[in-house]
Amino acid sequence: MNYIQKKINIPLLIRVSSFLISILLIFTFTDISNEINNKFENLFYKISGSAKPDSSIVIISITENDIEKLGSWPLKRSYYALAISNLNKAGVSKIGIEIFLSEGTAFQSVYNALLNQQIEKSGNVVLGSLVGGLKFDDEKLTADSMIYPLPKIENKEVKSGHLNFVKSDGIYIPKLLIINNQFEKSFSYSLFDEASETNQDLLKVNFNISWDSFQKYSLLEFFEISENPQLLKRTFENKIVLIGVSDPGRAKLFSTAFDNDFPGVGMHAAALNNLINNDNLIYKYSNLSSVLFLLVILAFIYSIEKINLKIYYPAGVLSFIIISYLFLMFFYIELNYVMFIVPLIFVTAAEVGNYLYQKNKELEFSISEADILKAALKTKETNLERLQKELNLKSGSPPQELLQQVLMLKNEIEKLKKNEHDETAVEVYNNEKVKNFFGIVYKSKIMNDIISLVEKTAPQDATILITGESGSGKELIAQAVHQLSERKNNNFVAVNCAALSESLLESELFGHVKGAFTNAVSEKKGRFEAADKGTIFLDEIGETSENFQVKLLRVIQSGEYQKVGSVEDSYANVRIIAATNKNLDELVKEKKFREDLFYRLNVIKINLPPLRERKEDVEPIVDSFVKNENKNLSISKAAMQQLIENEWKGNVRELQSIIKRACIFASAEGREIIKLIDLPSEIVKTDKSNLEGLILESLREKEFSHTSINETAKELGDVSRTIVSENFRGIVFKNYFDSNFEIIIASQKIADSNKKEVIEKVESKLNTYLKNIRKDLQKLNINNFEEVKNAFSSKYKNLPQKYHFYLDEIIKHMLSQLPGY
Repeated sequence: MNYIQKKINIPLLIRVSSFLISILLIFTFTDISNEINNKFENLFYKISGSAKPDSSIVIISITENDIEKLGSWPLKRSYYALAISNLNKAGVSKIGIEIFLSEGTAFQSVYNALLNQQIEKSGNVVLGSLVGGLKFDDEKLTADSMIYPLPKIENKEVKSGHLNFVKSDGIYIPKLLIINNQFEKSFSYSLFDEASETNQDLLKVNFNISWDSFQKYSLLEFFEISENPQLLKRTFENKIVLIGVSDPGRAKLFSTAFDNDFPGVGMHAAALNNLINNDNLIYKYSNLSSVLFLLVILAFIYSIEKINLKIYYPAGVLSFIIISYLFLMFFYIELNYVMFIVPLIFVTAAEVGNYLYQKNKELEFSISEADILKAALKTKETNLERLQKELNLKSGSPPQELLQQVLMLKNEIEKLKKNEHDETAVEVYNNEKVKNFFGIVYKSKIMNDIISLVEKTAPQDATILITGESGSGKELIAQAVHQLSERKNNNFVAVNCAALSESLLESELFGHVKGAFTNAVSEKKGRFEAADKGTIFLDEIGETSENFQVKLLRVIQSGEYQKVGSVEDSYANVRIIAATNKNLDELVKEKKFREDLFYRLNVIKINLPPLRERKEDVEPIVDSFVKNENKNLSISKAAMQQLIENEWKGNVRELQSIIKRACIFASAEGREIIKLIDLPSEIVKTDKSNLEGLILESLREKEFSHTSINETAKELGDVSRTIVSENFRGIVFKNYFDSNFEIIIASQKIADSNKKEVIEKVESKLNTYLKNIRKDLQKLNINNFEEVKNAFSSKYKNLPQKYHFYLDEIIKHMLSQLPGY
């Protein structure tokens, strides 16, 4: 169980699990998610306040009082005819009747002719039409039929626009509907721009305005204004007028941020306002924004242990709210707020669970067994040295108790030395991202893209050119292409063109007849003949002569060739895969490679990167090679790190040879771990496992000058300055602990110099480190080591793990000197 706990990061697992559960809930309960998103948007609208509609929009709303005074519903169509007539007298731009004018009852037919006459006369009226069976599934619209108003049925020249909408996480209006070859724009779009073409996109209505903010009049108020021609013209000239019902008993009502009862005519007016001001909601970016915020959350989960939650939690939430508000109010872009809020709540709950888990968990120091043993050994050796000094100072017969203590310490030190290990094996490599593709082991994206290209092109039977440095795996790619093609049941023949002279290469590839040349005592079958109906792999094609290239071009073009010494044509049906480590483009320019052959070969090009450009693949490749040689062997962390850092001019082939050599050496000594000593000296140029010694030696040579850290970083291969400075900080802590917390002794050990100024530089640095710790301890005013260590996470952050123990001991030592400890 302990082993499993060490392998699995329990807190991270809890966070990730809670995150995934939250995402599952979001997509399961979409209605609730939509409701939460709507509440957020309404809150933002209320904070911002109602916008002002475009001044060109005027609404004539038929209220409950209008219906009561003018007669029962539906109103006589003569009223609509009168309204159209008066509006045109006022010089309006367009008139939209949001009420659907059906064939109606017999008494309405009396006024139909009058209404039709006014509509035809004005030429600027848009009537509302309907669509039957409109459905919206996965952003796809379907409908059964188009239902036109009576004036449109009687006169097809009458303009109309559909009144339909879809209600989901908001109000969506199809800009254009096409049903049975009938084209119908939306009511609002017909009023906005009836002449231009549009598409079948959906307009999501932005309800950033209240019903009261519209310039509107009841029908009776309009008729009163109509009695004053000057007032009528001043009020309605050049306006777009929408006539619709606002009576709550008869109108469709919507709930918005500003109104619980927002009538349908207002919805179409809001849509028209969106079109005029280009401020309709941009909902298509909602999913994209969700993905971006998901990535932020994932990064947050990963780094959550390394940040100050009291600062970053509120700051993160506040930043999201501000960004969301700005996106909606200024850019009209909707964000999926639930995708941020719900996972954040779940991750926060998980963090509380992790806190309780950590409180109940036994304190574990992040320190390797080797470091613990070394520290313990050093402490016991220091104590032994102190006891031996006491024995030397004692005159006469030493006390038996003191002798027993010395003897006991010597035995313990001997045991510790026997159990001390100077190597640590790399943990068993198990990563789901690692793939094995016909012997090609990888996990990098660049190789994944190449393998994807191979999988796509292999079955096509086209000629392939593989480029890349020697040893990068070109033949493995060629074999994979063969295995994935329809020729896989026939021969795969590989030829290294660079290993043969021109005459031998021609004989090798095309064969020869008996007596073709000296020693040609019998007929020989060529490689092309052997590869018939299969695949031939021509490695290092760039090394061939122009004469041979001509003959090869003929084979590629027609499949025909002549055996050496023969005048008869032979034929082979082969797929050619060529490879080279040279730049054929340059060779073509230099007239060293035929251009026509190059284009024949370069139908599909696969370029293999060198191993140094995909170093993330080194570890899985090494693990594969080691297991192939000896399943009981493992490799040390230091050796693995050295292999990862090597430049690998010979690529994977060189790496395979070195691993084979290392396995032989380790097995010969009866070891189960490959160490640095098993690697060639040219690979192990610097002993990375003894980085402490290298850094200390370099700093001593430079006498700990101000520039010594930067200079040492460059000497070690341009490593980060932080690596050197943090290792030096660890070295200082270690020597301070080993010197029983004596500053002068520790400084002398680190400096290893007789020069007073050098020792003083080290002493100054040590005092600075200690002063920083002591100052922070005083600020905390805490005596409990566990609480102090949690608060000091930044001091441990970049410090190499092996020095954490010494920092722990220094903090404990300082705490012990505080009053009341």
